[in-house]
Amino acid sequence: MADILADADFELYRKLIYDESGIHFSATNRSILESRLRERLRDKKLDSLRGYYELLLKDKEELKVLLDSVTTNLTRFFRNQAHFDALERYVIPELAKIRGPSADRKLRFWSAGCSTGEEPYTVAMLFAETLPAGWTPEIVASDISLKSLMVAKEGFYADSRIQGIPDDYLARHFEKVPGGYQIKDQVKRTVRFDYHNLKNDSGLRNVDVVMCRNVLIYFDEAAQKATIERFWDAMAPQSFLFIGHSESLFGMNTRFEFVKTEWACFYRKNT
Repeated sequence: MADILADADFELYRKLIYDESGIHFSATNRSILESRLRERLRDKKLDSLRGYYELLLKDKEELKVLLDSVTTNLTRFFRNQAHFDALERYVIPELAKIRGPSADRKLRFWSAGCSTGEEPYTVAMLFAETLPAGWTPEIVASDISLKSLMVAKEGFYADSRIQGIPDDYLARHFEKVPGGYQIKDQVKRTVRFDYHNLKNDSGLRNVDVVMCRNVLIYFDEAAQKATIERFWDAMAPQSFLFIGHSESLFGMNTRFEFVKTEWACFYRKNT
């Protein structure tokens, strides 16, 4: 493989990755793509970028591996605490008020871009502690990274990974095991992990809360808009959307309402 990713090859791979995932590689992060391609060529024992490209067109599993390798999986428990405060103190009471005396006591939550599971497990613990009596959480957690999903499903986190979890939550929801902590089965049972590419319809419907944080920043404007529209389709008539604190829907023509609370800002579907 040449030392430099040629312009023509860069355009080929950039378009393929964008078409398949919505992830946008600009000139500034070209070196990241080159590094990931080097790794894949080594693993596949190939020495030609064009040869690997032809392989990707035929082998959908290898394409998943490449997409996995170019995603960033930075996360932690209770990341951006303000969002979880707003979920507990505003969103849950609002949903309870909207439902009224309805027999439906399910709260459907989607963690989109869940990485290694810290976000959906944080939500599962929060729901266990704060959902009104009789309510049942249904948490779906999805990601494009198969490696991350395997870690998430295992539910084991090294000592260095449990920072941010309140001591009482840690005691109630984790077991101390050699080298780290194992999330308890009653928490694991409330989360269903699934491979999903946000480029596609998830098939989910009537979701009460979608949390998709620090994912849209990897998409260009068109892919962001398409993703937001798919969230709209997946969400219940009265529901809530959380995105990353550095992300915004301002300037994007969407049907979501902006909500500002004393804890955090997010968006509401109100139809």
